[in-house]
Amino acid sequence: MATISFHNSTFSVNSSSFPHRSPLSNKLFLGNGLSLSKPVLRLRSPTHTPIKCSVSQATDTTTPDIGEKSQLMRRSDVRNIAIVAHVDHGKTTLVDSMLKQAKVFRDNQFVQERIMDSNDLERERGITILSKNTSITYKDTKVNIIDTPGHSDFGGEVERILNMVEGVLLVVDSVEGPMPQTRFVLKKALEFGHAVVVVVNKIDRPSARPDYVINSTFELFIELNASDEQCDFQAIYASGIKGKAGLSPDNLAEDLGPLFESIIRCIPGPCIDRDGALQLLVTNIEYDEHKGRIAIGRLHAGFLRRGLDVKVCTSEDSCRYARITELFVYEKFIRVPAERVEAGDICAVCGIDDIQIGETIADKISGRPLPAIKVEEPTVKMAFSINTSPFVGREGKYVTSRNLRDRLYRELERNLAMKVEDGETADTFIVSGRGTLHITILIENMRREGYEFMVGPPKVINKKVDDRLLEPYEIATVEVPEEHMGSVVELLGKRRGQMFDMQGVGSEGTTFLKYKIPTRGLLGLRNAILTVSRGTAILNTIFDSYGPWAGDITTRDQGSLVAFEDGTTSSYALSSSQERGQMFIGPGVDVYKGQIIGIHQRPGDLSLNVCKRKAATNIRSNKEQTVVLDTPLAYSLDDCIEYIQEDELVEVTPLHIRMCKNPKFSKKK
Repeated sequence: MATISFHNSTFSVNSSSFPHRSPLSNKLFLGNGLSLSKPVLRLRSPTHTPIKCSVSQATDTTTPDIGEKSQLMRRSDVRNIAIVAHVDHGKTTLVDSMLKQAKVFRDNQFVQERIMDSNDLERERGITILSKNTSITYKDTKVNIIDTPGHSDFGGEVERILNMVEGVLLVVDSVEGPMPQTRFVLKKALEFGHAVVVVVNKIDRPSARPDYVINSTFELFIELNASDEQCDFQAIYASGIKGKAGLSPDNLAEDLGPLFESIIRCIPGPCIDRDGALQLLVTNIEYDEHKGRIAIGRLHAGFLRRGLDVKVCTSEDSCRYARITELFVYEKFIRVPAERVEAGDICAVCGIDDIQIGETIADKISGRPLPAIKVEEPTVKMAFSINTSPFVGREGKYVTSRNLRDRLYRELERNLAMKVEDGETADTFIVSGRGTLHITILIENMRREGYEFMVGPPKVINKKVDDRLLEPYEIATVEVPEEHMGSVVELLGKRRGQMFDMQGVGSEGTTFLKYKIPTRGLLGLRNAILTVSRGTAILNTIFDSYGPWAGDITTRDQGSLVAFEDGTTSSYALSSSQERGQMFIGPGVDVYKGQIIGIHQRPGDLSLNVCKRKAATNIRSNKEQTVVLDTPLAYSLDDCIEYIQEDELVEVTPLHIRMCKNPKFSKKK
């Protein structure tokens, strides 16, 4: 038994109470300079009493800026935080509860669920796609909150947003613990040197295991080379949907008070140069029909006021002049006009029509640009081209290559993680992104805006280093019930996946499998895993690194059923066609020659005449027979993009999503 002094609290440590041993180190750092040698113990700060955070001790320090006479100081009346987590760990629901308890809404005001997910696409899919700003006031302190996406494909949004904040709330599920995206966002936050408050969410789940989650999170901090102060994180246990939080999993307060207190105590105020030259780094852009482009960022130095003449800099050499016509700050859930903004606050600026993400709004005379924002490179590319099907122009407003080019290059203005290049022909463009979902969201937004075009299958972006071919690898985490585990393991093995971890989870009878797998092997994997697990498996992936070429991978064993001619489908023809495989269409649907109408039950494609009518003559009896048709498969946009292969395309229109054979490949054959 050893007694250790820890942040003015004294508690005892018994080695038998820590059954989990860390293989990473034989020495434990406690964050305030203390360390324990063998035997190896893993310690956590006591959760039953509030602890004074290490980072809060430096809230009033002043440090001279390198090469400048001006002094840096911290604002104590503002906190800028980002809420980061893996997808579905409850970020947006937690923000809902924080807004409600901060009295952002009237008592009689109707508030829908996931108020921060204001985009139609976000509500339909149940995920956050774009980061959102809001703010609350707690005990005379303004807290600017930024809700960020949790899916790995939108990691570029998270990387940008971390430029605006001094600390993060790392939300972790009480059962799943740290997941692939948790690792990614925490790694980025630690690289920025941000303070971290860990929120163990969904603590009211029956199989919650908070001790395991805290220990796993602590191990993750160690793996990511966190500093001693960062490892000394404050842990909060919460139920976002009930709006409760506490310092102990067994003793939650009736509100989120402990969470708010931890934000004020553990996350420092912004470090600013109040009297220095104006500097604001643009980290996000919104568009308003009346105001035009709105630049959003945190003011690093100086002050900003409405009507001020400024300099917009990309680098030391390229600068231009502009004027601030309108200025806004975030109060509660809306943008509020402001006459003047002090350094340290997050604001929105109007009046600069050509402003880009990563540029600096600086003082007109002595302003200097801040370092540009860097994001990780894309790993997947897809070819966009104009629609060449016989149904072109039936539904879309924008069908020409000029419309397509303008829209794709406009997307680059706010989507830094995406790249667009001209293709082999004048009407083809290569779009690169962080994953298939990243590009699929762009496709879905474009079709809702009235665009009509075709996209090819996703391909990974390989690299050549020293004459060696390297391809991207990802970490795949699969949560699957035990009875379907064998099928899932077999499927991932066929796709060159290598398992490096497997563990059971509580009483729910599920198993976590962790694989390192080539990105090529993930194309089309989500549907295949749902099929073999009867829809019960959950797949999460995140980019890991580039590695050696893994060899050939077969992603689809079956061919396609292809329409033989143009026309309208009939029940008579479909009744015999469905014996060849599963159909995508029902009767009375217009089809064209080369359109994919189903999945062949064998390898290789098969052309079918699905428009054939029953012969009607005066010799034969015209008595109609009852035809029983199978329910056609309903494939979404994501499903179609996962399904198609090298010689196939997806036709995207505002009302329909069709698949067809690529006529260029048939000519080559």
